[in-house]
Amino acid sequence: MGTITIFRKQMKRVMMMLALFAAVLPLTAGTGNGETAVEGNDSRITYIGRTQTDGGSVSFDWTGTYLRVRFCGNSLKFRVSDTGKNYYNVWLDGAMDSKPDKVLTVTGSDTTIVVFSEEEMLSAVGKKGLRQPHQVTIQRRTEGRSGITTIHGFSTSGEFLQADAPLGRIIEFIGDSYTCGYGTESTNKDTFSFETENQNLTYACATARYFGADHISLAHSGQGVVRNYNGPVGDHTMVNKYLQTLNSDNDSRWDASASALKPDLTVIYLGTNDFSRKAQPYMKVFRKGYHELLREVKENYGPEHPVLCIASRIDPLAADYIIDAVNTCGLSNVDYVILSDKIHDNGDDMGADGHPNYSGHIKIAYGIIPYVSTVTGWEMSGNNVK
Repeated sequence: MGTITIFRKQMKRVMMMLALFAAVLPLTAGTGNGETAVEGNDSRITYIGRTQTDGGSVSFDWTGTYLRVRFCGNSLKFRVSDTGKNYYNVWLDGAMDSKPDKVLTVTGSDTTIVVFSEEEMLSAVGKKGLRQPHQVTIQRRTEGRSGITTIHGFSTSGEFLQADAPLGRIIEFIGDSYTCGYGTESTNKDTFSFETENQNLTYACATARYFGADHISLAHSGQGVVRNYNGPVGDHTMVNKYLQTLNSDNDSRWDASASALKPDLTVIYLGTNDFSRKAQPYMKVFRKGYHELLREVKENYGPEHPVLCIASRIDPLAADYIIDAVNTCGLSNVDYVILSDKIHDNGDDMGADGHPNYSGHIKIAYGIIPYVSTVTGWEMSGNNVK
């Protein structure tokens, strides 16, 4: 009886240990076709940008939001829904450079999309490489007005591993169509289309790449500080949208204190739309709105958090308004950089509807990188901006 009692106690202890071990394992399930599946909010997936979780699914619509997923398998798929039609840059085992490995179109409800097929993986990494871990980065090219994307999960023929954590540097960008990448893949003879909007080719991404930083972009075309494009003062502007989790949901609220992503710097590039169609707000009205936005940023990240404001002289008064707002805000670590209207030309550097294309954005990045270096203390590498 003594031996049986000891055996039962040992078995009970083993079962408890197995149950505890199972409880801490990430949720992984089979798909019924020999593949392994994880939900969209699996802890091994790294999201950069503002997201909203509902059950196991993750939704987002801010331009430039991206994720990293690591796996060991012959292929990768994801199950996704979209309220509109959006385009995504995809990289396999590489940094987010200016040229993705492929572009995906996401639309429809509960659709399974092949990110990389076995044939594509074999072509990219070879037969031996199929047995090695791989990391895929998927970045939204298009802005929030083109729909909300919801990722339900990923599947692979092998297993999922922990993706790379956020980088040691993060820059937050607040802006309008320039930061969205409106027209970055088009010429100055083209009109806008979402197919040629690519946030990855903006001054924001080029600046982040230069400093080896992740970036969070909160931008919407036509948005201003107190007045949107061709609209009245008092619009729902970026001062309001900056508080939102989802760009297209004005009732959603972002809680910075609950987010693991803490930017080292916020860059604000707004003001052009406030002066659109030969109209403008009073300086004191603009000043009040800009101060409100600066206070929102400081409330999110603390009084010493650095903010760099871009003052463009595309409109003669826009830069003066922004300089005045910075000088009168009464907040610490708020600086500005003035971009001349000659920062890029109006020919080869222009894309759709009078917006800069990729070459124009590179010139903007060259204009602000020294200021980013100064306010953050990050050294300039001397590398090309791309």
